Order: sequence, then C-alpha cells, then structure tokens
Amino acid sequence: MTIWIVIPAYNEEKQIGRVIAGLFEHGWHNVVVVDDNSSDNTIVVARKSGALVVHHVLNRGQGAALRTGDELALAMGADVIVHFDGDEQFDPGDVKGAVDYLQEKGLGAVLGSKMLDNRSQIPWLKKLLIIPISRVINLMLTAAWLSDAHNGFRVLTRATAEKIIITQDGMAHNSEIIGKIKKNGIKFAEFPVKVVYNEYGQGVGGGVKILRDWILSVFIR
Repeated sequence: MTIWIVIPAYNEEKQIGRVIAGLFEHGWHNVVVVDDNSSDNTIVVARKSGALVVHHVLNRGQGAALRTGDELALAMGADVIVHFDGDEQFDPGDVKGAVDYLQEKGLGAVLGSKMLDNRSQIPWLKKLLIIPISRVINLMLTAAWLSDAHNGFRVLTRATAEKIIITQDGMAHNSEIIGKIKKNGIKFAEFPVKVVYNEYGQGVGGGVKILRDWILSVFIR
C-alpha cells in the first residue's frame, strides 16, 4: 500500500523542516509539500528536508494547495492520502493509527478530531464558543454532525480522493470535502488526533469568511 502525505504550506519556513523530519522519523517518506507562493524560504527548507515540493506561482489558498497535492499524490500511485498541516499543529505519531483505523473499519475517509481525547490544550474561547458554533454551521452546510468541524487532518482512500475534487480555493474547502463525502455516500468516521495551538487559528472572523465563501460558491454555480 502506497501512502502519500500532502502538506499545504504558506510561509512556514520556521516549522516545515521539523514537520517533515517528524514524518520521516515515523516512517512516512512520501511527502509532498505544496508551497502556495510563500514570501519566505518555505520551498528551500522543504526541499532540503527531503520532501517533494510543488510551487504555486500565485497565492491561491489552502484548498487549492490541497487539490494540487491530491492530484500529484494520485499521479504518483497513492492508495491512501493523508492531509497534514505544515505548522506543527499535528502529531506525526497519529498518522499510523488513523491509517490503520481506515483499513480496519473499511472506511473511505477518516477525519481528525481534537475533541475525542484530552491530549490537546484547546484555548477556552475556541472550546466554549468557536467550536460549538462551527459544529452547527457545518451541520447546516454539509448535513454532517462532527465533534470537530474544521480539522485539517484527514485520511482518504484513493477512491475517495478521486471523487472529491476540491473547488474551494480558500478555507471553505473543509466544508466542501465533508459535504462531498456525505453526497457520495462515503463511509467515514472521526479519529482522535492531538492538536498543538500556537495561536487561535481561524477564530470567529475566519469562520465568517468560510461561511461567506461557501454561500458565494453555491450562488455562483
């Protein structure tokens, strides 16, 4: 079984080397970093660290970077694709468990959740306000109730990745992916992953932007 790790990256020169090294240490050597036209040395560090690096000549957004990474991983013969962030929020030690869970349960997708165990030190505002609101919004947009609606850790089978073509260039891609999983009747489950917070991430403003992008996409089409 061929497993590829896809990492979207934008201005992650300080973290990306350690992220790649951590994945390599856990035995994951098929790593593609999609640099979304960073203004720093993300490309240089990622290449020196041993990853396959693809560069966007324009800054398009995380969704677009994931689509590029998925397309390359499929072209390289991936049987399983893992979405992994480049900012050290995720633990490379969680990849094996998530991939094993995908296979053991016969799933088409595994979605990471920081809410299923107590390893993540979640900021109180996010835990008590942002996450509960995002659950409801995600349910409205995708018809899926998740404990952690906007987690960038995902494991997809090849068949799932071929069905889910990401069209949302920005952060609304997460809801789009979940919506297409539901629409295509793909069997999925959440899996506990550790998330380390260095800052508040998307926050309330980011959530509003995600909702706006999603609504605009519906009307434009």
